[in-house]
Amino acid sequence: MPHDLARAALLGLLHRTNIPKEVVDYITFGTVIQEVKTSNVAREAALGAGFSDKTPAHTVTMACISSNQAMTTAVGLIASGQSDVVVAGGVELMSDVPIRHSRKMRKMMLDLNRAKTLGQRLSLLSKFRPNFLSPELPAVAEFSTSETMGHSADRLAAAFAISRLEQDEYALRSHSLAKKAQDEGLLSDVVPFKVPGKDTVSKDNGIRPSSLEQMAKLKPAFIKPYGTVTAANSSFLTDGASAMLIMSEDRALAMGYKPKAYLRDFVYVSQDPKDQLLLGPTYATPKVLEKAGLTMSDIDVFEFHEAFSGQILANFKAMDSDWFAQNYMGRKTKVGSLPLEKFNTWGGSLSLGHPFGATGCRLVMAAANRLRKEGGQYGLVAACAAGGQGHGMIVETYPK
Repeated sequence: MPHDLARAALLGLLHRTNIPKEVVDYITFGTVIQEVKTSNVAREAALGAGFSDKTPAHTVTMACISSNQAMTTAVGLIASGQSDVVVAGGVELMSDVPIRHSRKMRKMMLDLNRAKTLGQRLSLLSKFRPNFLSPELPAVAEFSTSETMGHSADRLAAAFAISRLEQDEYALRSHSLAKKAQDEGLLSDVVPFKVPGKDTVSKDNGIRPSSLEQMAKLKPAFIKPYGTVTAANSSFLTDGASAMLIMSEDRALAMGYKPKAYLRDFVYVSQDPKDQLLLGPTYATPKVLEKAGLTMSDIDVFEFHEAFSGQILANFKAMDSDWFAQNYMGRKTKVGSLPLEKFNTWGGSLSLGHPFGATGCRLVMAAANRLRKEGGQYGLVAACAAGGQGHGMIVETYPK
């Protein structure tokens, strides 16, 4: 269940940091698809990991930026003086999503539960029809438009004239860089997890560098037969959890910790969920840079969520377009081009997977780890999310 994965992330955090459980003031987790038995998965995972029952915990949801929201909620709690030590994280269990009975079946079951006599029950059962048994399956689709995210990605790629080959090349880059980083031991944040009845998963298992020839054989996944989005150039749904320790600087130093990075600044943005569903990074990037008093050239490390190759490449083109800036963003000049040599160089969601609620923390930790490894000062994290929303954050390496 999701809280098992979340508990494992919390236990991994405790093991890595040796933080005394009782000093944690608050725990917040992001998740998207709620398991009904653990609707506040943060609380259940915290109790399961042995945190004090006096430590409050809550769960937030904001689509693919749910753990981003958990992190910035932690920042807010610390900045307002409510807390000094917060654990933020996220979890998603895509391999066991809740599937509901149909509404008619749900109503009948509730009415049966309330029925007092055998006659009332038999009367209700006489109204049963076979179509009541049709299940309601969850879908990665927009409620407001009924369009799946894959359809949106296909339309976005077409709007920005991004070819199938370009998308496949970018996906291959992501897998190749992730494999290289994994082989070099750079993805060292992963905590092994024993899957019940199966083997222990000790490293991300979605990294599969292929060849452009093999990728070209795949059929379009969403818009058939002419679409360009395929299984190979889309992020895949996966299980995962993440957790990070966020503290005020004074408290961290007083406890003898050497921080990895400052969470320097952040913004949230929101656009039209139909035509601009996946362009959150384009809107968030200039806002968070201006807020922090930085420019694109100040950024040493970029970590963007890779929902689809087409989505990433569309954001590249939108950011580098004066026309887009003037007509859609109310800006006189373009945001600027992203230097690929600084971008997602340890892989991204296309290769590492995208457990919705957990990805935000992975992006920030990748930025912090890359800054330390490469000697940079500033990292920029950005992500799109369902509902046309987006997030941008500046991560600054800790200097001492």
